[in-house]
Amino acid sequence: MENLERFAKTFNPDEVIFFEHEPGDSFYLIQSGQVKIVRIMGDIEKILDILNPGEFFGEMAILEETARSASAITLDSCSVLEFNRANFSSLIQGNPQIGINLLKLFSRRIFDQKRRFMILTLDDLDGKVADVFVMLSELQPPDEESGIREFKASLDDIGHWAGIPVGQCKDVLDNMVSNQKIVINKDTIKVNNINELIRFVSSKRRSQENNERD
Repeated sequence: MENLERFAKTFNPDEVIFFEHEPGDSFYLIQSGQVKIVRIMGDIEKILDILNPGEFFGEMAILEETARSASAITLDSCSVLEFNRANFSSLIQGNPQIGINLLKLFSRRIFDQKRRFMILTLDDLDGKVADVFVMLSELQPPDEESGIREFKASLDDIGHWAGIPVGQCKDVLDNMVSNQKIVINKDTIKVNNINELIRFVSSKRRSQENNERD
């Protein structure tokens, strides 16, 4: 098997790997350390994701030949494997199974990024949090007989996915508990009627689109 270490690069803490909007032809697989993916929305820096060893980023530069859609910044000392179009082609030819596995991950990653960006573009805090539960439901096998869904997620998880501070997220979740929309357990959060949340998010998104057109 090809020695992947020839693709290795290291970065210091708080080092920018690439900037939003700059051209790029490489993607990265994290071996150690963490990387945050951020995007400037208005005048605010939004953290889109915090990636751990085994995860990759920057793949759109390979797939669509577009400018970077976000910035990648290390949170601590990081070791990554850097692939560009030329050596990625060589990697696939020499290790077809690795190529197949990466392409599967690419497909899932693209869905995750686009779906989470839909959450971040909502202005309404209640809508953001509700849409997180809708997103998590979409990742589960369908259950037409019941609107009840239970997710292994914490307050920090929900706030991270919604792109809002933990304090604000807690306020929204507490209100949802008071209105009997969710039940917060030790390790899970149960949604009593996911269809109600789907309708709620759709209504918020339509209202926002109408306001933006006016």
